[in-house]
Amino acid sequence: MKQQPKILLQTKNISKTFGRVVALNDINLDVHQGKVNVLVGENGAGKSTLMKILSGVYSNFEGNLLYRGKEVKFKNPKDAMQSGVAIIHQELNLIPYLNISENIFLGRELLDRFGFLNTKLMDEKTSALLKRLDCNLDPKTLVSSLRVGEQQLVEIAKALLEKAKLVIMDEPTSAISEAEVSSLFKIIKSLKEDKVTILYISHKLDELFEIADRFLALRDGHLVGSLEHVHEVNKDELIKLMVGRDVKEHPKTLVKKGKEVLRIENFSLAKTNNRSTNYFIKNIHFSLKQGEVLGLFGLMGARRTELLESIFGLHPKRVSGSVFIENKKVTIKSVMDAIDYGLALVPEDRKENGLVLQMGIDKNTSMARIDSVVKYGLLNTTLEGQLSRNYIDKLQIKTPSEKVLTKNLSGGNQQKVVLAKWLATSPKILFLDEPTRGIDVKAKNEIYNLIQTLARQGLGVVVVSSELPEIMSISDRILVLGQGRITGEFSKENAHEEDILKAAIQ
Repeated sequence: MKQQPKILLQTKNISKTFGRVVALNDINLDVHQGKVNVLVGENGAGKSTLMKILSGVYSNFEGNLLYRGKEVKFKNPKDAMQSGVAIIHQELNLIPYLNISENIFLGRELLDRFGFLNTKLMDEKTSALLKRLDCNLDPKTLVSSLRVGEQQLVEIAKALLEKAKLVIMDEPTSAISEAEVSSLFKIIKSLKEDKVTILYISHKLDELFEIADRFLALRDGHLVGSLEHVHEVNKDELIKLMVGRDVKEHPKTLVKKGKEVLRIENFSLAKTNNRSTNYFIKNIHFSLKQGEVLGLFGLMGARRTELLESIFGLHPKRVSGSVFIENKKVTIKSVMDAIDYGLALVPEDRKENGLVLQMGIDKNTSMARIDSVVKYGLLNTTLEGQLSRNYIDKLQIKTPSEKVLTKNLSGGNQQKVVLAKWLATSPKILFLDEPTRGIDVKAKNEIYNLIQTLARQGLGVVVVSSELPEIMSISDRILVLGQGRITGEFSKENAHEEDILKAAIQ
């Protein structure tokens, strides 16, 4: 007789709303003890909202939560942590200017018999925790100097300190290298051997089959099913469960290229304002035509983001070289200069640099071109509403109203609002920095289709992506950056993964 799985946590009729936005509706699910329970769903399905309820971030919700057989209602994340439930957010919650040991023991510091901080004991315990994770970092290392993958290990160590029974991981591989992903998966398997339960969220479907014991799928705030026999499931079946229908990736269509819209010559970014001989970016040359999608690929530290930011006027005192727009040399000393010349930049971190989360969709959409919704010197809310509703329709932003605060939207819909903001400036050249990070497969296809549509309309598009298959599928041409220099260039016809990676690690 087959043994019944042990249930560590259950939700009973959990619902959560934000104003008129229904994030979760009557959710009933079981989290199996000692297993890797993978939660999948499109952006806006309610995954992150559910995780925040389970970890005490949201304490105001309808329904019941049962943990280890008893009804609980966590008041806050600390309350959840003390009960053995830890969450590792996509945006890591570490203090950059404290060291590893100080971060791990923050709020639970150890004192000696005289009432002073026992830093020696905290460092020893931190070393033991890191060793358990096969990590040899010095406990006194500042978090600001760590790579994202290393910071995640610190977050996991924090969970282990409290002897967490359930560790929730929200998009843990969205910003780390393949080698770091491999290390993370080894740690997850080790945690499972220690009877720790994992609840794991990711949009990278290919990697999930390596670690998942079961799948739970959300769609539009509802639990739509579970798949208990992972070895019998393929990617297409999982996607169909998530979105309710088959989703096929759209191959890139040929777009006729027009005249040159952007040319960069001998472009460099110094490390300091005195433009010393030390550079982050050195002697970059490239051009971009109307209707062309130029992919920019590189490993961590390649300085792809810094290149886009520098062209866009964010570091004017450290930049040298020439920028030509439509064959005319221009000087870009600020973001407003860049906008006036027809440039737009969708940043890598939408929450930090792309949006004002406490403002509505309408305000965010009009922000970069406020003059288009001003009449007689005053903000015209009618024009502002028309502008935002136009892009809500065009980009299929899931919202009941343009007045909804952007903080209440899913990550994918927030990304669409950032796109709306910059498309409202009517750009000639669009820079997209990791536009599909943290976005589900359906939303990715929507972004790919949008890029093709914009190219057909004559925009020149530059796309930065850490996902090599993505870069290869959407780009007409690929530039490879390595340590701030162009180390390779490939047309779509001669682009091969091995050659691109070889260029990236030079």
